[in-house]
Amino acid sequence: MDRVRSTFNNLINGKRYNRFTLQPEEEGGTHMEVKLSDDALDDTTEVSDQVGGSRSFRPPPRYQNRRTIFYVTLGTLLFFTIGYLIGYLSPHKPRQEVGEKPCPEVGEKSCSEVGEKPCPEVEETPVVAAEPSLYWNDITRLLREKITSQNFDSTLLEFNLRNRTAGSNEDMHLGNKIFSGFKNLEMKTWTDIHYVQLQKMDSKRPNTVTFGSSVFQPKGYLAYSANGLVQGKVVYGSYGRKEDLDVLQKKNIDLRGSVMLLRAGSISFAQQVANAAEKGAAAVLIYPDHQNYQANTELYGHVHLGSGDPYTPGFPSFNHTQFPPTQSSGLPTIPAQTITAQMATTILQNIGGPEVDPSSGFNGALSVPVYKLGGVENITVEVNNVLVNTEIHNVFGVIKGFVDPDRYVVLGAQRDAWGPGYARAAVGTTILMELAKAVHEMVENDGFRPKRSLVFASLSAGEYGNVGLTEWLEGYMSSLNRKAFTYISLDGVVMGRGSFVASASPLLQSLLERTMKTVMDPLDSKTMYDMVGKAWETKALRPMSMEDPAYPVLTLSGIPSVSFHFISPDVEAYPYYGTVLDNMDHLNAETNQHTSEMATVAAQFAGQMALRLVHDHVLSLDVNRYSSTITKSVVKINSRINQLSKSGQLDGVSAMWLNRARSSFSRAAASIRNAISNTDLTDKEACRILNDRLMTVEHTLLSPYVSPKETPFRHLLLGRGPHTLAAISEITDVKQLHTQLALATWTLQGCVDAMAENIWDIDNEI
Repeated sequence: MDRVRSTFNNLINGKRYNRFTLQPEEEGGTHMEVKLSDDALDDTTEVSDQVGGSRSFRPPPRYQNRRTIFYVTLGTLLFFTIGYLIGYLSPHKPRQEVGEKPCPEVGEKSCSEVGEKPCPEVEETPVVAAEPSLYWNDITRLLREKITSQNFDSTLLEFNLRNRTAGSNEDMHLGNKIFSGFKNLEMKTWTDIHYVQLQKMDSKRPNTVTFGSSVFQPKGYLAYSANGLVQGKVVYGSYGRKEDLDVLQKKNIDLRGSVMLLRAGSISFAQQVANAAEKGAAAVLIYPDHQNYQANTELYGHVHLGSGDPYTPGFPSFNHTQFPPTQSSGLPTIPAQTITAQMATTILQNIGGPEVDPSSGFNGALSVPVYKLGGVENITVEVNNVLVNTEIHNVFGVIKGFVDPDRYVVLGAQRDAWGPGYARAAVGTTILMELAKAVHEMVENDGFRPKRSLVFASLSAGEYGNVGLTEWLEGYMSSLNRKAFTYISLDGVVMGRGSFVASASPLLQSLLERTMKTVMDPLDSKTMYDMVGKAWETKALRPMSMEDPAYPVLTLSGIPSVSFHFISPDVEAYPYYGTVLDNMDHLNAETNQHTSEMATVAAQFAGQMALRLVHDHVLSLDVNRYSSTITKSVVKINSRINQLSKSGQLDGVSAMWLNRARSSFSRAAASIRNAISNTDLTDKEACRILNDRLMTVEHTLLSPYVSPKETPFRHLLLGRGPHTLAAISEITDVKQLHTQLALATWTLQGCVDAMAENIWDIDNEI
């Protein structure tokens, strides 16, 4: 038997294998490389050291080989026979690791959430015990240890640039630097290259605004404005909201052919221009209305009422790809231009017309004795922007999961900005890199085994309307919304200190709340939840705007998304976005010189959400939150239909089928909840089936009945367009209402069918 054992060891130990990659090492080498391959789900132990002896031994004679084969065969048969008898005669017990507690009955929660050690994974070939998974408390402790303000001090300086315009040499250099950083972390890395149309100012023909004897040539501009020369009566319209323009019309101020003078804020530049064009205005001027600005501060932005490259709507801007001659319906039809506060003051002092009613909220922050509405004096606007075909690079790195590597959470940060972009881009890029380093170290050195993958994305051309992000989504639309189950935006997460706001898909709102209860503010020694208060949904939760970097991921691709921001109290947003004043000094002033500490808190917040999503057996996506959201929307439609029916404007239209689809959704959500409660969480395949059901919810709420060119944000509840439940509740035309009700009903019912566990469980009441 000793001879058999010796021969077997020689056969096994002729080559040494790494415990992760099972790749033979070089003779005498001690290098160990961790590669997150799909099949590396469980740890194996390294075999014992090689048997001693000369490295240059001769092979035994042929008859010894035959004898060796005979002994090996005999020993193997004897080994399996004895093992079989022992296993057959021994009392059968559930397999349990030493010191490990049995998996408790936890209902909807995973084992890690109730304070127990995670349930042991079922091993197909339990030759050796798998390395125990970490407690959730251990994971959060490791994250806190590795994400420190000291690290952020140096990394923030490293990514602080004076210029980072999309497609510039600085942008390319920064992208390469991030790529190298991912590579050094032994992550799987790749670059996504797009050739997009970015609109820039013509260096030979400057944009010009002429008012009386004053001629202005601002250096700031609005990308994707219509070009042309326009002259008309200048009219002051406050923020340019629909209610603001309604006030002007009630005062009999003619907006047709006028040039609207608007102050920045409240709504996006694109919405301001679209509202003005809808009222018949010929051009729009927008100025910064903030007391902290210098009078000559230039303002930058874009006016595309959409996302991505507006000249390839619905298509990815890959090179050498044929596109139809088309453009986004969100491109404005009138010129739009930014001007400085100093230029706006000159115009407002001489605008003429009726005085502004102090109770209307039209008065701004500029030093103008009396605000007037205008409609008297002429002004001329000339815009000469040019389209530039620009190459942009999106950079990605992935830490692969050990159980479901083809399912992943994406953490994204834009790296471009109009100027220094310290709050806009530098902080988010820094958090992206620090989180990548921390998770890599946890996997490499601390035994963390994420079940699913984490993708880290550095995106370009975000200032032009999430161009880099949207082109990536459009390029891989068919697979992303079935593989990526969450997008976490790191853009603008630190804009101040003292208050917290967030926007999220209903699926992620419970995770958001849970994370708020665990992440501490190091400066105030209390959790984010305590800082906001119990009514956090009212105080901190905001609807996701179209300008939010997470918005196209949610409403165009159907991937649950979340964005969050630390801001100063009583401030709507960071005031220096879109200007060259977005620098280190101004952000430090907003955070009371605690930018590094706030970046640390933001990284902890994003990191805990991401790690929870890749750690738990069942994804932290709460489908029940959507039930209440859908119910609220359907109630509004019912109220509208009843109102029209009573007035005699509606005949033959009913919300009955939509109500039934809503009820079916609630039952499907309850079915998923019950399935989670009754599922053995140690069963990997059962958990994967459950997670697939959860992942279907968001992308099946995208309407299949609208064109991505005309209506790119196809989400039934959170998108924009006539297909949404919010728009249906305002329709008055009977034929259109009938059609949109039917399409919305089948979109919702399609989501219900996708949520069913089996095809025979589909509720076919409709």
